[in-house]
Amino acid sequence: MVSLDQMQKVEGARSNRIRRGRGIGSGYHKTAGRGHKGQKARSGGRVPVWFEGGQMPLQRRLPKRGFCNPFRTEYAVVNVERLNEYVDGDTVDIASLRARGMVGSGEELVKVLGGGDLDRRLTVRVHGFSAAAREKITAAGGQAEEISLA
Repeated sequence: MVSLDQMQKVEGARSNRIRRGRGIGSGYHKTAGRGHKGQKARSGGRVPVWFEGGQMPLQRRLPKRGFCNPFRTEYAVVNVERLNEYVDGDTVDIASLRARGMVGSGEELVKVLGGGDLDRRLTVRVHGFSAAAREKITAAGGQAEEISLA
C-alpha cells in the first residue's frame, strides 16, 4: 500500500502560472493578451454578464404583463383524498398535517380542496375550505371547522 510520503504528482498535473506583461520572452508582453484599447483592455474594465453593449437590455425588451398582488393570501393546499390516511373519527389540524408531511413547515395557512373522495368521518380544523371539500367532509359525517386567519 502506498503511504502519503511516497505519493508523487502525476506528470503534467501542475503547470506554471502565466506571468503576463513581463517582456517579449514571456509570450504575453506589451498588451498581455488584452488586445488594443477598449473597456476590456483597461484595469477594472469588466462588464456585467447581462450587459449587451448599450443595446436595449433583455429585461426591458420583453413585454410586461399581468399583475402580481403583493398582499395576496397564499394557502398550502391539501386535497380531501389525502385525508383518507387518517383513522375514522380523528381530528385533523395543521400540526397533524405537518407531522404527516402533507403541509410544509414554513407554510402557515392551510386550505382543503375537494379533489378525490373521502370515506372517513373526520373533524377538520384548517384556515379554509373549498365548497366541494366542505360538502364532501359533511357528507362523510364529519365536521369542517374554519380557523380564523388572524
